Amino acid sequence: MTSVAPPATFDAESADNFEDIEKQFAVKAVQQMLTYWKILEQMRGSKLRLTKIDDDIYEHFKKEFPDLDPKATINEDEMKSKAGKERWRTFIEAYKEKIDDYNFGTMLRSNAKFEYGEKETIFAVRMQFYAVEIVRNREGLNDWIYEQNHPEEAK
Repeated sequence: MTSVAPPATFDAESADNFEDIEKQFAVKAVQQMLTYWKILEQMRGSKLRLTKIDDDIYEHFKKEFPDLDPKATINEDEMKSKAGKERWRTFIEAYKEKIDDYNFGTMLRSNAKFEYGEKETIFAVRMQFYAVEIVRNREGLNDWIYEQNHPEEAK
């Protein structure tokens, strides 16, 4: 797939929605979602590292979002409210120079207990995905996916 870079004078606020670009973004987000799920089927999330700086992301998330329970369903309305967007924007911008495509759109399960599905999936940015999934993995909340596919190795 060929990526399309916007011109230097690109103004996102006044830009038209280009159907082909939107489709490319959607394809990439779905590919990432499927790849991640396949990895979780082959490896316990608690043993998985998503980035070179998982430890930093984990600690930063826990400090900035102590009220977000990784076992609970993410409240998408709250996450995307004006206050929620500002809170997340501050968190995300800390990774601008550290994580490639840190603000690229991706899919995030609203609850670690469920597979990706139409009602269980939120469109988020990559750093939100990394933050939430790193916490879920560290706390063993995604291990069920591996164990479901490897019942002989389940605890």
